[in-house]
Amino acid sequence: MARRAADRAALAGEAPDEAEEPGADDDEGGLPLLGGAYGGALRTRLDALHELVGLSRTRVEAEALAEAGRVLDEAAARQRLSARHTVVAIAGATGSGKSTLFNALAGVPVSETGLRRPTTAAPLALSWSEGAAGLLDRLGIPGRLRRRPLAGGAADADLQGLVLIDLPDHDSAVTAHRDQVDRLLGLVDAVIWVVDPEKYADAALHERYLQPLAGHAEVTFVVLNQIDRLGGEAADLVLDDLRRLLDEDGVALGEHGEPGATVLSLSALTGEGVPELREMLGRFVQDRSAPERRLAADVDAAAGRLRPVYVADGRPGLGERAREDFADRLAGAVGAQAAGEAAERVWRRGAIRACGTPWLRLYRWYERVRAHGSTDPRLNAPVEEELTARQRVEQAVRIVSEEASRGLPGPWAQAVREAALRGADGLPEALDELTVTVGDPAARPPRPAWWPAAVLAQMVMTFLQIFGALWLVGQIVGVVEPLLWPPVLIMVAGIVGGPLVEWACAAAVRGPARRYGQEAERKLREAAAACGRARVLDPIAAELMRYREVREQFVTASGTTRVAGRVPGGGRFGGTRLGPTRAGVARVR
Repeated sequence: MARRAADRAALAGEAPDEAEEPGADDDEGGLPLLGGAYGGALRTRLDALHELVGLSRTRVEAEALAEAGRVLDEAAARQRLSARHTVVAIAGATGSGKSTLFNALAGVPVSETGLRRPTTAAPLALSWSEGAAGLLDRLGIPGRLRRRPLAGGAADADLQGLVLIDLPDHDSAVTAHRDQVDRLLGLVDAVIWVVDPEKYADAALHERYLQPLAGHAEVTFVVLNQIDRLGGEAADLVLDDLRRLLDEDGVALGEHGEPGATVLSLSALTGEGVPELREMLGRFVQDRSAPERRLAADVDAAAGRLRPVYVADGRPGLGERAREDFADRLAGAVGAQAAGEAAERVWRRGAIRACGTPWLRLYRWYERVRAHGSTDPRLNAPVEEELTARQRVEQAVRIVSEEASRGLPGPWAQAVREAALRGADGLPEALDELTVTVGDPAARPPRPAWWPAAVLAQMVMTFLQIFGALWLVGQIVGVVEPLLWPPVLIMVAGIVGGPLVEWACAAAVRGPARRYGQEAERKLREAAAACGRARVLDPIAAELMRYREVREQFVTASGTTRVAGRVPGGGRFGGTRLGPTRAGVARVR
């Protein structure tokens, strides 16, 4: 944990005090001995990768983020060390002549060579200038295996800042040797792969190293050694075939000034082609951008491994149609439409009761009591209705979660579904409480202002019926003077007028009753939608927003902007290419 904290501080541009070395203030090149904060596109990508890892820890498995974390740690560790040194490893198979090449570059026999296999048992370091102790400590190379050029190399100003590492054979029969190679290849700034005419097409080399490290082409040299064993035309043919194999491995070849691997042929034993390699290394070292380009390639590789975790197949999210469908399903679960229809019926029934004839109202009341025994329809609701409503709610949540997670990468789709399930827990109960809070719109329907007038008209019609009937009875018993037509007309007016008033009221109440039912349905629908939005849609939206944030960070971290490493000259480092040239195809990310 302490190391990670120090690494994070280093990425922020704060070099720990313990990383200071004597003489670290300046050097002959005017650059500080310790590396400063990364700048430009690389700084932006590292910040994005750091944010990406931080935002994803609770959503993505630690194993998937391990490589990105390692890259960040190594970036911080390399940043604290010398910025004026470039660590280049010489790697190769048994008998490829890498130790011979190591000695040829040094100008003196530093590394042991011979017929015994494997010859190199431990990595050997050769540094052309002071101040590389921290880098070698990071590589784990002990002091007894650190050398300085004694003749020829020290006078070569172009190689000042070069730290050359002779690695054990990558195909050694000793497992510890191969483990050292794998470890150091992840720490050095650049690699010179030495191949020979017999093993240049070895599947172990291409499948285990060159193909996985294809993205590191800008910091890769591939050297065909021992061309003294071949004729001039045969050497060209082998070199051309080597380029073909590298192209198939996905290694971009920098043949015509474009970024890519440097491929050349030489003979470390006779010295043919070695000066050209020294010149390329000199340009490469003095450019001082190899650590950043190596780190940019590491970020590319980490982002490539993380791509399935952050890149969706389509355009995930919740559209308005999905939200509306979810609200409709919740409204169906709480019975919003049925409640609105019931409110409309109750409103119309109330109007008819208030404005209907007394005799018909009495008859309807009697029939209702006799048929049902109760006037409250809620008391007769089946028990299965509540279970059906719960199932509808669960179905609505399941559908909307699947809609929101469609096309998302696995971890984020799972996070969306879990957020929806957490919100669905208790949602049916919340909707039940909601219906109580909103109230039953059918319980107390409003009374329009014209109802009293209609009731008064109905009372007048009833009074006319009673008055006409009493008048006729009075005539029958002889209390009133016999006069048939006036009481009959009065009774007929009351008898006909009552139903007419009721019919008129029923016709007049249709529009207001429909609007009242629609308003009741709207209120219950909106209340259910608000409850579902707060408990389900908002958590889903939060997860989708988090995914968009990490997706933006991923896009930034996986950007194609690279640190420029070209200098004037024919190739990437102005070196001369030997043999036939063949342009490599750059892999588009």
